[in-house]
Order: sequence, then structure tokens, then C-alpha cells
Amino acid sequence: MPITRRLLTGATGGLLAAPWIRPAAAEDRTITFAAYSGIFEENYRAAVIEPFMRTHPGIKVNYYAGASSAATLGLLRAQKTAPQIDVAVLDVTLAKAGTDEGLFDTLDAAAVPALAQLSPMALQQGVAGAALTFDNLVLLYAPETVKPAPTSWRVLWDKAYAGQIAVAGVPDIVGVSTVLIANKINGGDYRTSVEKGIAAVADMAPGVLTWDPKPDAYSFIINGQAALAVGWNARGQIYSQGSGGKLAAVLPDEGSLFQINMVEAIKGGRQPEATRVFLDYILGAEAQAAFTNRMFYAPTNAQARPGAEALARTASSPERMARMLDVDWMAVARIRDGITDQWRRRVLTRR
Repeated sequence: MPITRRLLTGATGGLLAAPWIRPAAAEDRTITFAAYSGIFEENYRAAVIEPFMRTHPGIKVNYYAGASSAATLGLLRAQKTAPQIDVAVLDVTLAKAGTDEGLFDTLDAAAVPALAQLSPMALQQGVAGAALTFDNLVLLYAPETVKPAPTSWRVLWDKAYAGQIAVAGVPDIVGVSTVLIANKINGGDYRTSVEKGIAAVADMAPGVLTWDPKPDAYSFIINGQAALAVGWNARGQIYSQGSGGKLAAVLPDEGSLFQINMVEAIKGGRQPEATRVFLDYILGAEAQAAFTNRMFYAPTNAQARPGAEALARTASSPERMARMLDVDWMAVARIRDGITDQWRRRVLTRR
């Protein structure tokens, strides 16, 4: 049911599915926002959530920190008949899965005017929500260990760093993206086959320290547990700033790919009107610019005007745009289960 219709009809409540949510009183305008934990939560609260609540004192936002998009999707599935979350952030392929399962309301500019200001790439065919952030995959490295500074993804296959590599594996989108990049640099086209990517990552696997770096790959390098890793530009930029030279992020010569985080209104949420107001704010130019300035995610609102220095460190700079692999994430969503199956059979067995 579109969010515009829900704004007129209201939404039903439900029994609590988790202990971290309080029952909503009739006058209560509290919404629960599920997004990423750690450094994302810290910066998103400061740049967006707190200013929103100051601007809209009648609406309170509870931030539920999820471990990953997959974990959030699992929670939304479990709560389908009695949702306790109003708004959720997921990577675009899992947002497509949730849309197909009827978990999300369709948005339109009549209900959320900021939608009309978004980049065309922010609205993905077959996905109910809209892009909250754009980012790109980067190679992470320890400058004190990896010399000279790497310029190619192929350093991940360098035997000199065997046992010193940390990558979040499939089904995490970092793992999926690593397969796509490996496929590209070995002459493959993901639209027809990812065989070359799977084969290449399988060859890399014996040199990988972990496919499940905790708390994340950035910390593995900063703490000296790994020399190389794969991650996202925004987090790489902000972690490198505070690492004292222990971490650096680079866009390799072969290029990279964009990653899209979608924001979704949960079907059957208890606060449809407050949800609409919140979505319009976080997709608006002011909030988008504020988060780019704070954490270097590229804005999805075409009217956002972040600072020039911050924008230059995002995936939106002309030099980076020229090196992006054009990925149709809806096409990737259709082959994601196959990638996961091949990963389990051919990559995880190579240890």
C-alpha cells in the first residue's frame, strides 16, 4: 500500500516483537529508524537525527543499530505481521528483495517532496524506496606495511601479503562487490557470467586472514591485524583521518563501483505521518549535504551543496566517476543467490 494512501488511512499497531521498542501511546510520535551501527550511527546521529529532532520537536527518533543489511532484512521479515520499525536502511539488492516480499511502502513525491530532487540513480526500478547514500568500493591498506602504496586491485593476490588480508565475504555486499571487481579485472562481464570473478577470488582465498573481520576491516588494519582489506570510501576516509597514518584508502587504477544504500518506509508502520516527515528531511538537500560534510558519502539529492573539500573525497568527483564500473544492481540482485552458492562451494573451501 503506497505511503500516500497510508497517510489517509493510518496504520495499525501490533504486539512487540523485540524488547527495545516501547508501545506507542496515542499521542506519541516516536519512530524507529534501523540503520548501520558503529561509525555510521555515530555520525548520522550528529549530522542528521539530532538536527531533525530539534527542527521537529514533536517527533522522536529511536535509532536501532543493525549489524548489516542482511540482519535488518531478517528482522523485518520476522516482524512482517506486526512491524516495530518504521524506516530502514539496506543495501540496494536486499532492498529489492524486501520490496519483492511486500515489506515496504512505495514512495512518491506527493508524500515525500524531496524525491523530486534526487539524482536519477537514486530511484531504482523495482525498489520501493530511494537512495539515502552513494559510496564506492576502495582498497584499504597499511602504509607502514604495504610499500609502495598500491595502485591495483591485483595486490590482493600478491603472495607477499598472504595471511594479511581482511574482506567481508558474501553475502555481505563487500564480498559481492569484490567478486564483481575481480570479474572485471580478469576480463569478465557480470551481465553474462561472474565465473572469472569467482575463480579469481577462490585463488585469493588461501591468502585471506578472515572473511568475517570483527568489528570491521578498517579496524583490522588500524590494529595491525591485516595489511590489506576491501571496504567503502566513506568509512575509509573517516577512519584514515583518525588513524595516525595506520590506514589509507585508494581507488585503484582499474576503477571501482558504486554502492547504493536505500531507505525504506516499512509497510504497516505505526507512525506513517511522522515517517513521511522524517523521510522528506533525510532525503532533503540540507541533511544530505550535512552528512556528506560529516562522513564523505556522496549525496543522492542533486540540490545538495556540501563543501568542496568533502565532495572531492566522495565518489562524485569527476576523476572517480570516470573509473566506475557501471553496475545494474537489479541485475546483480537476480544473480546474488548464485554468487552466494558459488562462494560457499568454491571460495570458502579454499582455506
